[in-house]
Amino acid sequence: MRHHRSFLRLRLILLILHGYVGWRLLPGLSAGTWGSIIVAGYLLCSALAIPQVIRVTWLNGRWLAWPVALMTGIFSFLLQLTLARDVLLAGWWLVAVPSSSAIFLTAWGVLTATLLLSAYAVWQARRVPRVVEVSVAVAGLPAALEGFAILQLSDLHVGPTIKRGHLRRIVERCNALAPDMVAITGDLTDGRVAELEEEVAPLADLSSRHGTFCVTGNHEYYSEAEAWVAALRRLGLRVLVNEFECLEHDGSVLAVAGITDLTGGYYVAAHRSDPVAAANGIPEGATRLLLAHQPNSAPEAAEVGFDLQLSGHTHGGQMWPWSLLARRANRFLAGLGKQGRMWVYTSRGTGYWGPPMRFGAPSEITRIRLTRGPEAG
Repeated sequence: MRHHRSFLRLRLILLILHGYVGWRLLPGLSAGTWGSIIVAGYLLCSALAIPQVIRVTWLNGRWLAWPVALMTGIFSFLLQLTLARDVLLAGWWLVAVPSSSAIFLTAWGVLTATLLLSAYAVWQARRVPRVVEVSVAVAGLPAALEGFAILQLSDLHVGPTIKRGHLRRIVERCNALAPDMVAITGDLTDGRVAELEEEVAPLADLSSRHGTFCVTGNHEYYSEAEAWVAALRRLGLRVLVNEFECLEHDGSVLAVAGITDLTGGYYVAAHRSDPVAAANGIPEGATRLLLAHQPNSAPEAAEVGFDLQLSGHTHGGQMWPWSLLARRANRFLAGLGKQGRMWVYTSRGTGYWGPPMRFGAPSEITRIRLTRGPEAG
């Protein structure tokens, strides 16, 4: 019942916001009767469609997935630009009454800029992600692990608009980099195993010296996390559920641990996120790497004694200005940071969620190289 009321409130808010855009733009567009009907009809469809973006399982396999996703991103730009136009016109009114041509040109400018920015944002999201090179200086790193290359993927969100073909292009790019290991830090999927098992199949082709390790993200728990753990293991991925594995690399040991998402315990009692359990039994002196979907796992992980935590979840905000909200909600938004003596790298994500768009937060494949740092004081 609470979820139903929240959904109704969301619909009402979206209707109000779309109504505001129509009220402010339609008079200035001077599009005529039929033009105004088309614009108003689009805004109404957008207002009704956007809430469906959170119904991921329902959208999987439906032609509506792309229109709904695109409308979500387009309206983000449309609303921001309409607000910006109103601020501009308000300032104009303080000096002189805006002419009819100014009203006309600014209204059409909003629509033109919305289309151009949306097209650019789609290109940013749908291209094969750039490779981001990161060096992490780990105190006491054995000489044999100097230059050890970890390829991090995160937030792939295979689902309504990210399918097998796009994922295969990402896998091919990863394999060309020849890493020592691959780490996938959660939110691989958006939907059920029966819907998406074939779509994630290219992950089985990821190639590295020590294999592919992954952990669950919050989105796995929105469908069927335990079934996804089993499905990913069938593909040959080593899914770490509050546990670790030791890699022997040229005579030195790297302990790779993984914890479930911070929300996991709310959905599956046995999946309560537990860095202490994940570290239990790691050999003394081993370099400790932790895969944790949310960067907010960092305080407890640092206390346990990990050297480096790899996370995702934030998407770097995905689309400005929503990155401002993401920054407030997360300990780290993107890039390399530090929690005590532990390094934390937060990926901007390899895929996207919701609108197939990115603006101000490009997707990434991250190649992290371990280097020898000074001993801890």
